[in-house]
Amino acid sequence: MTTNRVALVTGGTRGIGLGIARRLAADGFSLVMTGRRSADEVEQALAEVRDQQGNRDQQARYSRADVAERNERQRLLKEIEAEFGRLDVLVNNAGIAPNPRADVLEATEASFDELVATNLKGPYFLTQAVANWMIRQQQHRQERRAIINVSSVSATVASVNRGDYCISKAGVAMATKLWAARLTEYGIGVYEVRPGVIETDMTRGAKAKYDAMMEGDALLERRWGTPEDVGAAVAVLARGDLPYAPGLVVVVDGGLTLPRL
Repeated sequence: MTTNRVALVTGGTRGIGLGIARRLAADGFSLVMTGRRSADEVEQALAEVRDQQGNRDQQARYSRADVAERNERQRLLKEIEAEFGRLDVLVNNAGIAPNPRADVLEATEASFDELVATNLKGPYFLTQAVANWMIRQQQHRQERRAIINVSSVSATVASVNRGDYCISKAGVAMATKLWAARLTEYGIGVYEVRPGVIETDMTRGAKAKYDAMMEGDALLERRWGTPEDVGAAVAVLARGDLPYAPGLVVVVDGGLTLPRL
């Protein structure tokens, strides 16, 4: 069993997930990252994470897994237990956009089903499995553990051309409250990080729209957010630097959703 703390970051090889993985690696965690791409396709991302690890005992590995699939979630956790013997932090980050984006009057059930399975059902039941494992671990070691859900300002801000995405993120926000209410007694911190407009592959298709927002007064910080911004917030929670705050929501959106007159 490794003595390093181990973090699982779903969707950890690109965009926000990679920013989170890099930051946790720099903070001394061993990392397991998941995604749906082949191992060859994520070699560069894995190298970037390993470059951040300063302790030779730290490890970083990739497991191809679709969190929407029950069997793949089970296999993933068995692999982590066999290799590391522990799991200290779960970051539920994996998510997809609607395919295609469509007005709520025209959106399809197929897109809804796929998106909700990945963005909501998958992390909900992965959390269930991880939480039970973490509770068993607490019987032997009293270290602090954390489950961190990466949601979106879309949990509260309506976008009528991607209703399924908004619904999934609103569900993640409620799931955070539910798991915090259930798991705090076991010393497991459950939190939500809620990013705004972050520069990733997912937002590239709407670049012109968001660039215009940066030029106006929609944001207090008139710039794109970065995966590193989100990674910094996740790292604070993963390290346990904010105790006595069950279910805390950290909004990383440059002031986008701050009410103003």
